[in-house]
Amino acid sequence: MPLLEGRVAIVTGAGSIREGIGNGKAVAVRFAREGAKVFAIDRNADAVAETAEMIRAEGGEVAVGIGDVSSKAECERLVQEATETFGAATVLHNNVGIGVPGEVGDIGEDTWKRAFSVNVDSMLFMCQAALPGMIDSGGGSIINISTVASMRAFPGVAYGTTKGAVNSFTTTLAGRLARHNIRVNAIVPGYIDTPLVAPVWENESVREANLRQVPMRRFGTAWEIASVAAFLASDESSYVTGALLPVDGGLLVRL
Repeated sequence: MPLLEGRVAIVTGAGSIREGIGNGKAVAVRFAREGAKVFAIDRNADAVAETAEMIRAEGGEVAVGIGDVSSKAECERLVQEATETFGAATVLHNNVGIGVPGEVGDIGEDTWKRAFSVNVDSMLFMCQAALPGMIDSGGGSIINISTVASMRAFPGVAYGTTKGAVNSFTTTLAGRLARHNIRVNAIVPGYIDTPLVAPVWENESVREANLRQVPMRRFGTAWEIASVAAFLASDESSYVTGALLPVDGGLLVRL
């Protein structure tokens, strides 16, 4: 039987930023392949429509929500739409995140606040909106997307800092929500070959420099992120909570 048969899953950031398969799109498609009813959220209507079309073409069940999840009111509206469409969600996959320019000496105040708004506030607001239905349903799984930049020094002070907050948020929620049979885990991706990083890797020297850092000597794919997300969303991980799970080809343990 499919891992997520009959479940309702909300996926934020479910549209790819440009042509190709990003992490959120791959997760939405994989959840549908595993039998979930997927409520796919993105602020880009065209991008999330492509995800929905892909799911429907494979016979999956999907509905689309358009909105900015850095807004508490928007999160409440979107979760209500999901509930009215499919019923209460027992899987919440928080995929939204942005990188912003700036180091500690020069990052602007508005840029810093925007990074926290998108990368951290969105997860809080989505959890606040989804948790009542999840608790009433008897439990569920929350999956947050972090990054290896939360555990090692990488360029850009805001991205790693905000994702470090995501890690702490994940472990805090895991401890608080376990009594409700709600598991909370984070995926910690390394270098994943997605449309988001495609422009950066057009520079061959940058691509090769990044590749040399990975002990497995290859980049990951969005489908590999989706496989781990499906595991964490399912009963296969029924005793796993509070985990910060690297999916990075060994990047965090490189010599």
